[in-house]
Amino acid sequence: MAKFKQSKLELIHPNAAGIDIGSASHFVAVPPDRDNKPVREFKSFTADLNGLADWLEACEIDTVAMESTGVYWIPLYELLESRGLTVYLVNARHVRNVSGRKSDVLDCQWLQQLMSFGLMSGVFRPKDEICALRAISRQRDMLIRYQARHVQHMQKALAQMNIQLANVISDIVGETGQKIVRAIITGERDGHILANLKSNRIRAGKDEIEKSLVGNWREEHLFALKQAMSLYDAYSERLTECDRQLETMLAALQVHKVEICQKKRRSNVKNAPKFDLRAHLIGMCGVDLTRIDGIEVMTAMKVLSEVGADMSRFKSAKQFASWLGLCPGTKISGGKVLSGASKRTANRAAQALRMAAVSLKSSQSALGAYYRRLCGRLDKAKAITATAHKLARLIYTMLTKGTEYVDKGQEYYEERYRQRVLHHLTVRARKLGFNLTPVPEAT
Repeated sequence: MAKFKQSKLELIHPNAAGIDIGSASHFVAVPPDRDNKPVREFKSFTADLNGLADWLEACEIDTVAMESTGVYWIPLYELLESRGLTVYLVNARHVRNVSGRKSDVLDCQWLQQLMSFGLMSGVFRPKDEICALRAISRQRDMLIRYQARHVQHMQKALAQMNIQLANVISDIVGETGQKIVRAIITGERDGHILANLKSNRIRAGKDEIEKSLVGNWREEHLFALKQAMSLYDAYSERLTECDRQLETMLAALQVHKVEICQKKRRSNVKNAPKFDLRAHLIGMCGVDLTRIDGIEVMTAMKVLSEVGADMSRFKSAKQFASWLGLCPGTKISGGKVLSGASKRTANRAAQALRMAAVSLKSSQSALGAYYRRLCGRLDKAKAITATAHKLARLIYTMLTKGTEYVDKGQEYYEERYRQRVLHHLTVRARKLGFNLTPVPEAT
């Protein structure tokens, strides 16, 4: 029997410090031999943060582990990174999972000890220019959510006046809906005149629209409708400003020559920016992610704004899928698989890929056939996660190898799947002493 060798913990980062981030102050711990007072408290003011960085440099610290909730860590993280220190933002769950006598030490001391022995890893944070792009992209998503609430306010005001416009046209802030609602706000009450504002693309007839525009026209509801439309317009102006900022930032990230190739027409995304976002994304990463079925231009934008085009931080597609929280879990004990569920995560890129997976329901592509086959043998949530996992692996391959995605079609996928099933059945039949014989086609 081989002799078991017990390994000892070694110092991986001897010059490590631990910081417990707070909203008003930060507690910092350095190795006990670096200062007479190895644990100090610093206020969150900029002058105190500079003093904190100076103290770490005086103590010859080169690695910092910090734990935080919210966004209080960002100013200190950026300051220490600009000073040349290696900063790790650690997950609070990982700290709790490591057992130890934590009751008699401060959190910052515990972080310093764990980081010294290499027991902690930092979360992923992209480059500064991608962080800036991510901030504007998230700001734009927030504005869209707030704008949608005021659309609901308009629908509520119309419903309280028994104006059934929302039951006749699908979108009250579309071309026809906005014309009618704005005319109502300016004082028009004649249903016949309002119905004549409809676009030719509206399926409902003028008589049906005119019938839906008969209501009580109470002043308080008209006032609420007017304010909701004003707020909707205000958010539209802010969205236009965000689009201009995004266009400027994406133009600065162009590193590849853009050659737009012809491809099948995709559905128009309602809240997409007005500029050519697809061309900017191709120039940013060198490949067209929208060639993947289910990946619309806004989905590609969300993924690239969260991760960036540089995938060198992830060693493989498996690690990228694990970071997204789309890979199966590995909860095993005693040789038994207790659970294979994916970990819970609030990753925005993963959410975008899940939405892309849902859109493949009616797609006549290989990915669409893959998603429908999974829905047939798994519950829908697992099928969505598995398909999102496949989309993530395709994106990783395209960004790392620079190859374009080519869809081989639903028929190709079905035939490949049939061949795999036939191969496994043949092997199983041989093990049981039988041979498979194809049934002749009926004439």
